[in-house]
Amino acid sequence: MVSGSCCLVTVHQPPVITAALGHDVIMPCQLSLSPDETLVTAVLYWVTQDAEEHKLWKPSEIYEGRVQLLDENPKSLNKSIILKKVQWADNRKYCCKLSITTETTKSFRSIGNKTLLTIYDAMTFNLTAHNDSLLRCEINVTQDSGFVLSIVKNGSKTQSVDSAPGVPAVARPYVTLSVTISLRGGGKYECQLHLNKDLITKSIFHLPGNDPESESESEGVVEYPEPWVLYAALLLVPVPFLLVLVPALLCRS
Repeated sequence: MVSGSCCLVTVHQPPVITAALGHDVIMPCQLSLSPDETLVTAVLYWVTQDAEEHKLWKPSEIYEGRVQLLDENPKSLNKSIILKKVQWADNRKYCCKLSITTETTKSFRSIGNKTLLTIYDAMTFNLTAHNDSLLRCEINVTQDSGFVLSIVKNGSKTQSVDSAPGVPAVARPYVTLSVTISLRGGGKYECQLHLNKDLITKSIFHLPGNDPESESESEGVVEYPEPWVLYAALLLVPVPFLLVLVPALLCRS
């Protein structure tokens, strides 16, 4: 966590948070006081760090109806907010600003460091439409965010691509990460999206075939030989009866 401080009061914000497009996300801001300090009031000003600053709390027009406090108790040290139904346009840096009054200190202002909100869309992971021997994973993510997309087979990485800075072909608020591999036997394939080594989301594709996991499960199965001696014994049982039955029938005739 990165913090900005004033006197004996500190405001904590994480440098980066990640959210799924269309979902809600918590924007963390935690106020900490030294043991000898007691909070009287803390007025919150969540704002964007753009050329034109927009307030999240109290919200300006572009955030109207999409923001609420996580803890509405005015004495709470948790000044996090909930941003609802995340949009691509929400990909920006945010700052938690507080006007604070304590029992031992007059009113003053304190701010946290900036938090970057990164966004990703739903992941698609399946065989390609034109070739069922190719497996493709694709996802849209915010630009220049450090996301890495990888395909892993049975625990081993096969291929990856990142969202390094570049010039997009079309002016849009996201880039498309795509990885395609040739299928090499059956097994468990995973498409994984990472950000700074943290797993953000993944999708699994199972392909029937020579799956080592299936083979390891079958190693404990014991096969027994066919009981051919028993079959032969059953076939020989009627013979003595036939040897007795045939002469008796001949004598009667």
